[in-house]
Amino acid sequence: MTTATWLDDREQQAWRGLLAMQAKLDGRLRRSLQRDSGLSDADYAVLVNLSEAPGGRLRVFELVAALDWEKSRLSHQLRRMEQRGLLEREGCETDRRGSFVVLTEPGRRAIEAAAPHHVNEVRRWFVDALTGAQLEALTEITAAVLANLGADEAHDRRHLQRAGSTSRSSSP
Repeated sequence: MTTATWLDDREQQAWRGLLAMQAKLDGRLRRSLQRDSGLSDADYAVLVNLSEAPGGRLRVFELVAALDWEKSRLSHQLRRMEQRGLLEREGCETDRRGSFVVLTEPGRRAIEAAAPHHVNEVRRWFVDALTGAQLEALTEITAAVLANLGADEAHDRRHLQRAGSTSRSSSP
């Protein structure tokens, strides 16, 4: 049976506040992005990563890592965006199994048109609500949590590698 160290009132208030803020902020930004540009938040996330990449191109595995999505989710998203002409896929000459995702000119125009509106909304609903000191504190907080998540992922990878090597060594 798993035991839990329950959150005290302060911890619970912080956690639930984070969840409520995230839900409201995500919803507000998602609706305004769709209204102003016709892009979904998933479209925007893919287009931002491609627009910031050298030559507007990334390998699929790089997008999976950058977005922290399952490969199947990304594949479905890329297919929909490719059908709309926002990106295209190209084979990789050095790795026949791999492919590049490439930003098209319509995709570049879409992100360039959407970004100013989106940034204004982020500023309106998030940045302008905080003081400089609060932004600095939040930057430190997010870095600490992300480092903790990264350490946990590294621990999980090491555990899986050990388990895999153990099972391989015990098989005939």
